[in-house]
Amino acid sequence: LFVVASLLSVIANRLHLPYTVALVLGGLALGALHLFHTPVLTHDLVFNLFLPGLIFESAYHLSASAMWRDRLAIFGLAVPGVFLSMVVTAYVFLWASEYLPHLSGAVVPLAVALVFGAAVAATDPISVVAIFRKLMAPERLTFMIESESLLNDGTAIVFFSLFLTLAEGKSISITHLGIDFVSEVGGGALLGLIIGWLSSEIIKRIGDGMVEITITILAAYGSFLLATQLGYSGVIATVVAGLICGNYGAQKGMTASVRMAVNTFWEYMGFALNSLIFLLVGLTINLLDLMHIWALVLAAYIAVTIARAAVVYGMGALLSRTRAKIPLNWNFVLMWGGIRGALSMVLALSLPAGLPHRELLINLVFGVVLLTILVQGLSISPLARMLKVLGKGGADQKIEIQRLRIFLAKSDLLELKKLENEVLRDQRALDALTRSLEEEQKIATEQLQLLDKADNNTIMQGDFVRLYRRILLSRKEKINQAQREGLLNEISAEQLLVDIDAQLLEIASQPETVFTRMSAVKEISSLSQEA
Repeated sequence: LFVVASLLSVIANRLHLPYTVALVLGGLALGALHLFHTPVLTHDLVFNLFLPGLIFESAYHLSASAMWRDRLAIFGLAVPGVFLSMVVTAYVFLWASEYLPHLSGAVVPLAVALVFGAAVAATDPISVVAIFRKLMAPERLTFMIESESLLNDGTAIVFFSLFLTLAEGKSISITHLGIDFVSEVGGGALLGLIIGWLSSEIIKRIGDGMVEITITILAAYGSFLLATQLGYSGVIATVVAGLICGNYGAQKGMTASVRMAVNTFWEYMGFALNSLIFLLVGLTINLLDLMHIWALVLAAYIAVTIARAAVVYGMGALLSRTRAKIPLNWNFVLMWGGIRGALSMVLALSLPAGLPHRELLINLVFGVVLLTILVQGLSISPLARMLKVLGKGGADQKIEIQRLRIFLAKSDLLELKKLENEVLRDQRALDALTRSLEEEQKIATEQLQLLDKADNNTIMQGDFVRLYRRILLSRKEKINQAQREGLLNEISAEQLLVDIDAQLLEIASQPETVFTRMSAVKEISSLSQEA
């Protein structure tokens, strides 16, 4: 499987295909050819091996402060948004299936439809995030998609368990449903907090990189397995543990070299686990079974898409008058980026044998996962470009490269000057290298001037946004320092921090608007001075 994953990675890069799409297609081909025996995608395999590592890796690299700053949008999509998505999916699917009763064999009960809605509620946009990072999509949009998918995994699993209880004929009240949800999520968060904090404190007292990597592995899998054993949400526990280890343990307790080693380890873990799980997704799906009920699969896919659209656009409307408002052209990208993955398939496979319509639900979930990966995974990039969410990264990259070349050449020249003063090296060698670096600096400067002339306004706007963001982050640090020193009370500090967070969200979502507004302020000020 690793051989196949490596080959598919190379092919995907050459053909400019999303990596996960290539893996699923490769898995489908391998499954059809039956070349060798592979592991079966089971509930235990995913929950004990794949899920903890994948969730921890994503959470470890997320910024807790950025998540808190954008909490209204992220938590809105991940908790009430997931519940609404389940309900809308169930009702739209029931309405559509009434016209296709010959395919399902019987009328699907509402409780079973809710189980289906819960199984396909969690998003798994790994390929979308990878594309967006490569093409320099807005940082906030990429962050929202990734962090929402982390949290909605836990929400979907909890609701799936609760709806499954209803589908099995057991009575459960709305109050009991709410208490169970809060208990599972809250217990998981508390357990993740404890394990993440303990792991970080141990890391602070150890100077061995290999041991520190092992501690993070224990935090990832230990939090998930312990929470599951105690009846809490393992996903939420691992998310919280990963956030604390990445934002506290790594920053406060690791040296720079150890932090780099830990980051590299978890990046590889993410690559390896994603490669295997998406190959197994392709190997598990049986296209012949899906073809027999293709109309019902299509109806289920449309139901899932409508539900996702209702959640994203509804949340966008609710947030439109708040500091966390989402730009209109981002809504479609957020909706279309809601790709489903292995978690949905595993939840379907975990359905008990006696559940009504079990085989139908499994095939429907498999069909929806396949369609979202192929249809949305292949089209998200051109659609995002068309909506002008992507496509501005090329010039910025070239400018950054030339600027860094100039900076490096200047730094190297200063270093050579120090060596020359030491009189410990041959002067002719120093002169030759100095001339080479000066020529390199000259060429990079000329290239930068050409780029500047080609798109002066875009370059200035990009620099303005980066500098303004840096100033705002510096202000936050100074406000926190003033509060710690007793120069500012908690209420005043909170108000100032809320204002800065609002400005940070605005420049992340609408940099052109901020640039235009502040440029206009400068022009008005100049006109006033002239008058």
